[in-house]
Amino acid sequence: MKTFINKCSLIMSMINNQDLRRIVLKQKEEIEKLDGAIKRDILDEILNWFKDNRVIILTGIRRCGKSTLLRQIMNQKKNYCYVNFEDERFLDFKAQDFEKLNEILIEIYNNPKIYFFDEVQNIDKFETFVRRLQDEGKKVVITGSNASLLSKEFGTRLTGRYKLFEIYPFSFSEYLLFKNVEIEKNWSYKTQKRVEIKKAFNEYLEEGGFPEYLKTKDKEYIKNVFDNILYKDVIARYAIKKQKVIKELISILATNISSTFTYNSIKTALNLGNSITVKEYIYYLANSYFLFELPKFDFSLRKSLNAPKKAYLIDTAFNQITGFNFSPNVGKNLENVVFIELKRRRKEVYYFSEKNECDFVIKDGSHIILAIQVCYDLNKDNRDREVKGLLAALNNFKLKDGFIITSDQEENFEQEGKKIKVMPVWKWLLEYKSQP
Repeated sequence: MKTFINKCSLIMSMINNQDLRRIVLKQKEEIEKLDGAIKRDILDEILNWFKDNRVIILTGIRRCGKSTLLRQIMNQKKNYCYVNFEDERFLDFKAQDFEKLNEILIEIYNNPKIYFFDEVQNIDKFETFVRRLQDEGKKVVITGSNASLLSKEFGTRLTGRYKLFEIYPFSFSEYLLFKNVEIEKNWSYKTQKRVEIKKAFNEYLEEGGFPEYLKTKDKEYIKNVFDNILYKDVIARYAIKKQKVIKELISILATNISSTFTYNSIKTALNLGNSITVKEYIYYLANSYFLFELPKFDFSLRKSLNAPKKAYLIDTAFNQITGFNFSPNVGKNLENVVFIELKRRRKEVYYFSEKNECDFVIKDGSHIILAIQVCYDLNKDNRDREVKGLLAALNNFKLKDGFIITSDQEENFEQEGKKIKVMPVWKWLLEYKSQP
């Protein structure tokens, strides 16, 4: 009797063909409406990975433009199909429904060769179906708003058979495209163009790069994005009961971006019994791409893991709009922008600290190849400290030159036999796009 009831319950929960067909048709109409006007910097690289049969995974924070990026890929391809599994109408969709979904996709899209799946990690055991499609010679492109898309099970089933791309909100160059600010040849030597770009950067520093928010400037939109990350990607996904604690943790980290912290110090601030909860919650927030941890560099892995860390937000819009800081620190926001740009360029980033501190050192293989100091305004009060911090890293890693990135200053000088290049952040963001 119990087995019969379970089977009936399973049948009742499965989505029917008529509803499934209706959803697919509606989503087809919706995805075709996206214009994809702002070409993403990463588009060409993704397109290059269509030459082999690996699954392409696009992962990143909610509302950063992954669906629009899919539309841009579709514009370059033919014979594809599309399904968005975050649609609430898929709440009753089960793993056993994939076969009838595939039949409907074949019917509506005329036997597609490329499958685009938005937020497919919402469906339990999706990876089995993806593997089967791949074995059948189909190209599969997956998006997800959580790093757990590459769960242990998924990684095991597709080991060596996928290529991962992390998608971010607009870069500064993409922001300029959105603002219709043209980057002309030799633009940095043209006064009017420099003024235009500097003005745009100051707006970017405050507004961030979430595409939809930039269209509407509706602060409630960013608040809703944050709430969805908090409640759907963190609290619901990990069954967190201490909701007040994680909200206070977010407030502490977001208010103190770029400042060092330890799990124990936050444990004490939150009046918790142990630091394991803090470590887990920060991991969940990083998994949802809301923030990143920056470790201290040390040749000893154990020392690096145990050293204080820093935190940076995925986008400065959160720092400005969700009320974490009533008086946003433009210097910290500037440092946040530089850090995210380094992450966007897929660099292995650390901070360096001994007697003096350097904001970022970039590791390639087993070597540190670049040191960067960030300072909003290099002046007589802080110049000695900022230069010494950079020199400490340059000397420690035997580097010949390094950067000090500022809001609007530019100069080159030598000190202690090291070449130091001071340059405006907006120039660094545009002229060093393909470099560390």
